[in-house]
Amino acid sequence: MLRRRNVEKLSAVPLCRMVLVFLLLFGTAISSRAQEAKEERPDVKSLILPPGETEGLKLLEPESQVWLDQERRRLVLAGRICLREGQLEMFACLAGTKEHESVVAVESKAYVVHAALLACGAEAGKPVQFQPTFRPASGTEVAIDVYWRDKQGELQTAKAQDWIRDIRTQKEMTQKWVFAGSGFWTDDKTGQKFYLAEDGDFICVSNFASAMLDLPTESSQSAGSLLFEAFKDRIPEQGTPVTLVLTPKVEKKQDAAKKPSAKPAKKPTS
Repeated sequence: MLRRRNVEKLSAVPLCRMVLVFLLLFGTAISSRAQEAKEERPDVKSLILPPGETEGLKLLEPESQVWLDQERRRLVLAGRICLREGQLEMFACLAGTKEHESVVAVESKAYVVHAALLACGAEAGKPVQFQPTFRPASGTEVAIDVYWRDKQGELQTAKAQDWIRDIRTQKEMTQKWVFAGSGFWTDDKTGQKFYLAEDGDFICVSNFASAMLDLPTESSQSAGSLLFEAFKDRIPEQGTPVTLVLTPKVEKKQDAAKKPSAKPAKKPTS
C-alpha cells in the first residue's frame, strides 16, 4: 500500500488548469534540458513501426522518447523487453524503476505521457480507491499496441494484452486500461510537488493509487495474490527494442455516428 502522503488528485483539476500545472512544474526544466540535449535528440526513424507510420509524429521532450501525433490522437513510446517470465504488477514501467515486475521498460517520464494523453483528448479519471470501500480506477480507455522485429528482421505486432497471461484462466488478459491519472505528492517542507507515477507505476496490471494507467477492475498488488504473469512464449527475447502505440478511445463528435465498428483482431494461438 502507498505511504500516507498529501496527495492532490489530478482528476480534481480542470483540463486547462492541469495543462498549466505541468507547464509550471516542469516547463523550465524541459526548456533547459532541451538546450543541453539539442544534439542528442532521439531519432523518429529509430521507431519500429509500419512504413509511413512515423509521419506526423513530434518529439515531446529531448530526454523522453515519446512522440505525439495529435491529428491521429495517438502517442508513441520507445522501450525494450525487460522481463519474459514471472508474475507481473505492471505491463510497462519507466526505465530504472520496476523492471523486475514489468514486461517492458520505456525511456520516458510519466508526466510527459500524461500530458500527451491530455493533448490527444483523453480525460484523467480517478485512481483506484481502497478505503472505506473498493472503487476501481476510471478514466478514458487507452488501447496499447506493441511493435518489434523478430530474429529475421520481420516486423511483428501484438496487443499488449497478448503478452499478459491471466493466472486463473491461463489465457491472455482481457481487461482494458483506463487513464486513471495518478496524483501529486506535496513535500510538506518545501511545497514542491511530485507526480506519483514517476516511481514506476506507469501501465499497471495490479491496482495502485499512484497508477497512471490502471485496470478498471479489482486486481491485487499483494505478492501472494497477483492475477497476472508474463506470457513467455509470446514475448521476444529480453533486451529486444519495442515500440508502444497508445491510442485513447476518443472520437470526434462529428464523426462518431459515421465511424464503422472495428473488426476484432485475430488472437494469437497459445
